[in-house]
Amino acid sequence: MISVTSVQPLESYKARLTFSDGAERVVDLEPYLRGPIFEPIKRNMSLFQAMFVDAETGTVTWSNGADIAPEVLYGTHIPAWMEEERKERA
Repeated sequence: MISVTSVQPLESYKARLTFSDGAERVVDLEPYLRGPIFEPIKRNMSLFQAMFVDAETGTVTWSNGADIAPEVLYGTHIPAWMEEERKERA
């Protein structure tokens, strides 16, 4: 299973991520900052940039408990809410 091993916040809701397989990617996180737990992060760039890697879950996390699954960040999965929206549009 892929996990995030390091994160570096960048500007405009982007982050440079390093994964357990050695891959490195710049990911735009803004599309994933949705829902009540992400609203404070989206409104406050300082809070957004205070992201860190949770060693237990291997993903990007914030102090309020928000996180994004490593599979989503790697690009192999989409969040469940995005899948639901796709189905509704079809």
